[in-house]
Amino acid sequence: VRAVLDLTQRRERQSERRRMRNAVVTSRANTYVRKVHAAVAAKDKAGAIAALREAMGEIQKAAAAKVIHARNAARNVSRLSRLVHQLS
Repeated sequence: VRAVLDLTQRRERQSERRRMRNAVVTSRANTYVRKVHAAVAAKDKAGAIAALREAMGEIQKAAAAKVIHARNAARNVSRLSRLVHQLS
C-alpha cells in the first residue's frame, strides 16, 4: 500500500531508512552472539571470553541506538556471560 499524502510518504521513507539501519545493527549483534555460541560449543574458554567481550559491546551499542530495548540487551549479556562462565 503506497501512501498518498506528502507527510505519509515522508514517514514511509523515514521508516524504511530506520528499518534498514536497525537490520544492520541487529544482524551485526547476532553475528557476535553466534561467535560466542560457537566458541562455547567448541569448549574454547579463551575464545569464548574474547567473543563475549565483543558481543557485549555490540549488544550495548544496539541498545544505545534504541534498536533493542535496554532490558533485552541486559538479559542477552547476562545469559551469554553465564554460558561462558559455566565452561570452567
